[in-house]
Amino acid sequence: MKTKLLATLVFLGTSALASARVLVGVGVGFGGAYGYYAPPPPPVVGYMAAPPCPGPGYTWVGGYWYPAGPRYAWRPGYWARAPYTGAYWVGPRYYGHRYYRGYWRR
Repeated sequence: MKTKLLATLVFLGTSALASARVLVGVGVGFGGAYGYYAPPPPPVVGYMAAPPCPGPGYTWVGGYWYPAGPRYAWRPGYWARAPYTGAYWVGPRYYGHRYYRGYWRR
């Protein structure tokens, strides 16, 4: 009897702590560049020159701020291979009270 009562109390206690979470996001596309309303990011973090290139076919992607929940997070620069020949990196930007993600372009 005590075991069943204890099991019932544990079940009710854990289910009372559980809560439903709903997240709604809205994105609007303009010519392939998606953006959304966000507060402006902090100033760009100053850092030294890029490290040596690891090999041919790599492109330097400079550091940038990106939205992470209710605030911004810093993504330091890195070397990346272009996804296709002739591609170049267009960095993320904040313009007209909207944040636009970075993307590869021909």
